[in-house]
Parts: sequence; structure tokens; C-alpha cells
Amino acid sequence: MSALAKLKQLGITLPPVATPAAAYVPFVQTGQLVFISGNIARKDGKAWVGQLGLTMETDEGKEAARSIAIALMGTLQAACQASGKTLDDVKRIVKVLSLVNSTPTYTEQHLVTNGCSELLGEVFGDAGQHARSAFGVAQLPMGACVEIELIAELN
Repeated sequence: MSALAKLKQLGITLPPVATPAAAYVPFVQTGQLVFISGNIARKDGKAWVGQLGLTMETDEGKEAARSIAIALMGTLQAACQASGKTLDDVKRIVKVLSLVNSTPTYTEQHLVTNGCSELLGEVFGDAGQHARSAFGVAQLPMGACVEIELIAELN
């Protein structure tokens, strides 16, 4: 099943590209690689604020990471369109890097990040299987609970 068909089946509508909050662009394409800037978790149009291990549990963090995957795919769709392609032209999700706002003793950053990784795998199939890093950090912009960036390869 194509990525676009899978999104439709899941009832997911991709959002427009978020306006950068600082001095950067949402994505850069070089050759066939697309580098998508970090997206923070958002809820009700605002930063999804929280710290894992203090004000949030792993399941809520995983939900936040899933919401970021949807935003990342929206930006990836815009990058594809800029080069005359669609999400069905994604050859591979190459790498995901996740930053989880967490306490020093919290150790489930990898499980939070699964919220993003699992949805990418569901939408892109084998092409959605990617390399990944998940880090715990002391704080993120606007107090967001999770921030994730992505690298994809296009056909």
C-alpha cells in the first residue's frame, strides 16, 4: 500500500509546514536526501509542555512523539512537492533523532520515541524502518516535552 493510501486509511490529514520559531528553514534537500528540522510536540496549537518522569508518563510522551511524526510527514510532503514528487517517492526514512525533555533519572526515552518510529513504519512499510537516536535532555524550546528531526531519501 502506498504511503498516501495508508495515511488515508489511518484517517491522518497532514498539516501544513510549521513556521520556524527561529533562524532556520523547515527542510533542506541536497541530492536525494531531505533533512527536516526538529519539530516540537504540539497540542491544541501550542507547545506540548511537560517533562518525562516529572509531569508526564511514557505513554503520553509516546503520543506526543506520534503527533510529531505527523508534523514531520507534513513537512516531508512539502519537500517532496518542492521537487515535483509525492510521499510515495520516499525511498527510505534514513534517520530519526529524538530529544526527550526528561528528568535525570528517566530512562525510557527510547519508548517515547517509538511513538514516532512506529507510525513511520506503519505509513512507509519497509522504507519506514530507520536508524535512530533518542536522547534525554534537560529542557527543550518553549518547554516542549519532545522534539524530533528526520532525514529521508527520495527516489
